Amino acid sequence: MNTQTQSSDSPTTYPGANNRSQSKPSSPRSAAIAAVTGYSSNQSPMNFRETPTGDLFNNNVFSKKVMKKRLPKEIYKKLVRTIEDGEKLDCSTADVVASAIKDWAIEKGATHYAHVFYPLTGSTAEKHDSFLSPDGEGSAIAEFSGSQLIQGEPDGSSFPTGGIRATFEARGYTIWDVTSSAYILENSNGTTLCIPTAFVSWTGEALDKKTPVLRSMQALNTQAQRILKLFGHEDGDLVSSTAGPEQEYFLIDRNFYYARPDLLTAGRTLFGAKPPKGQEFDDHYFGAIPDRVLAFMFEAERELFKLGIPVKTRHNEVAPGQYEIAPQFESANIATDHQQLLMTTLRRTAEKHGMVCLTHEKPFAGVNGSGKHVNWSLGSASQGNLLDPGDTPHENAQFLLFCAAVIRAVHKYQGLLRAVVASASNDHRLGANEAPPAIISIFLGDQLTDVFEQIKAGGANSSIPKGTLTVGADVLPPLPKDAGDRNRTSPFAFTGNRFEFRAVGANQSIAGPLVAMNTIVADSLEFCANRLEEATGGDPDKLHAELQKLLTEIMNEHGSIVFNGDGYSEEWHAEAARRGLLNLKTTVDALPILESEDVKTLFTKHKVLSERELASRLETYLEQYCMSISVEVNLTIKMAKTFIFPAVIRYQSELVSNCANLKMLGYDFDTVTLDHVTDLVKILQDTIGELELAVSECESDDMLAEANHSCNVLLPIMNKVRAIADELEGIVADDLWPLPTYQEMLFIK
Repeated sequence: MNTQTQSSDSPTTYPGANNRSQSKPSSPRSAAIAAVTGYSSNQSPMNFRETPTGDLFNNNVFSKKVMKKRLPKEIYKKLVRTIEDGEKLDCSTADVVASAIKDWAIEKGATHYAHVFYPLTGSTAEKHDSFLSPDGEGSAIAEFSGSQLIQGEPDGSSFPTGGIRATFEARGYTIWDVTSSAYILENSNGTTLCIPTAFVSWTGEALDKKTPVLRSMQALNTQAQRILKLFGHEDGDLVSSTAGPEQEYFLIDRNFYYARPDLLTAGRTLFGAKPPKGQEFDDHYFGAIPDRVLAFMFEAERELFKLGIPVKTRHNEVAPGQYEIAPQFESANIATDHQQLLMTTLRRTAEKHGMVCLTHEKPFAGVNGSGKHVNWSLGSASQGNLLDPGDTPHENAQFLLFCAAVIRAVHKYQGLLRAVVASASNDHRLGANEAPPAIISIFLGDQLTDVFEQIKAGGANSSIPKGTLTVGADVLPPLPKDAGDRNRTSPFAFTGNRFEFRAVGANQSIAGPLVAMNTIVADSLEFCANRLEEATGGDPDKLHAELQKLLTEIMNEHGSIVFNGDGYSEEWHAEAARRGLLNLKTTVDALPILESEDVKTLFTKHKVLSERELASRLETYLEQYCMSISVEVNLTIKMAKTFIFPAVIRYQSELVSNCANLKMLGYDFDTVTLDHVTDLVKILQDTIGELELAVSECESDDMLAEANHSCNVLLPIMNKVRAIADELEGIVADDLWPLPTYQEMLFIK
């Protein structure tokens, strides 16, 4: 197989085809297989050495370095104070900044600018406008004013609003987010200046993912400053949450993708029998990356470097055809924007290499799904990482307080953390063997668990030391050994100097999880600050004793959320129930948490989401859940009727004909296969009819009731249709089966 890349415009050649008049394979499946195995390209390899990688980084970003070069000194300082210290933006600087950005963008070849925003769909939206305006004399001039930079006006009712905007109330605004740098997006035919923005309604309510992230970061900083002041740190340096999201994804050849209506429309396979070989050999994880995939990775990473996205890691994941890319830590708001850009870049680059990038959480049943593990921490320029325990965490009182605040927050708002990762697609993944369970718990590791157990008992006076690992081969150097192991089954794991929220779905925006984490920790820090300020009365000599009391109280009340064992085991499910932990298995179970009084109070008190904004999200996410299931149900019915059923009938006819011929010739024959196929055909028809009837019964004005029907009625019947079809796939003659199989999609590159 030729593994060189092929451009999207290159003609596909079929094995054995000598000229264009020769007929192609008859079925979509056989045509797809022939196209993939006969893949060839006359495209010359790109010379990646023309520009050193270091020179690429931030090349298409209006970064602080570019600002410093192009802006007047005072204007530059004002912007930096907003970006680094969280100061209120001085709008009087906008015209000067707009002129500099315009000149820079035009030099980069841009003819248009776009306000980029992130509506409640979870995807990226953008509105493009030209720099050019007629000058009245038959020519045009390039214009871009401060008002155009600061504000745009897309339709506020054509995106999901959850009732905030009615259809006839259209006005919405995009607002320049100076903390996230403008950038140039390249296309083969030109470039566009992209300006990250917030998106709000005419009433000022958030219609997007970005606005609550910024609000939650502000709330977190406010409460963290109070804690740092108790410890004598009054520099006021902005405390910011940081994030490093690991992105998992699948790559398949686009010929297979276009031959699968379910992948094309729903993002996952609604039919497909388990292949003879899956991931059980563990031979794909961290294995050698196929040349074609590696070529895709090279190009994608270079594009990401240009956009200032600090991607660090690439490797094969556990499942065949699955991969991972991970960036370094960034400010939470920037990491959110970059995550959206990363997914877009992966998809665009995959197309150029004749592949499709799948970010659905479970595109293939029976093999590992894809998550987006969000590594979260907080810190400031002067204090560094506030979740860094140091070598002796029992002596690091400041760390212990911030860590205890996280423990309290996760226990108190475990339902909210489950709700913000809830979706129709992530339901297929949570609780499977590659993902954390739907029960939220915290893994602390041996060292921190020991320290906090000491605190519960009255005071910590030691920490399990780090060790040295020797392997027994003299040629291998001794390694520093961490004080505890890792736990891949934990939804919320401490991993050295951060917490890793592993339950986030691969196709989700990380904004919702970040809003939740920032806000619940802000709430816990407020609780701690109130207690300590009142108990000490401002006397620093009383801090240690009062802190010990507070930490003991937190661990006694909230320590049940800490679990270091196997989150996949049935024993843990039983133990979690005894501890009173929630087990919200589906989106329909989890989303109603958003209307609980505790959650309403949390978000309104810290001014992150109003009750109306929170209600709009519940309505939007329930609607998206119902629409996702509706699309899958309709696809299941259509594919079962127009793909599966005709193929099975053809095979049944062949069996009948062969049996009749054998009987005429006087041979004895076994009709077991024919009888079995006939029985399955009848069951398939009946189950399709059952699904169609269930669809007609699910109309409701109550969105939660419709979601319940989708979850508890439609999905089980869909699974019955699939089970029958998948059994038939193992019986029907291979040349008659119409859909590319798992074996083909996952293993043929």
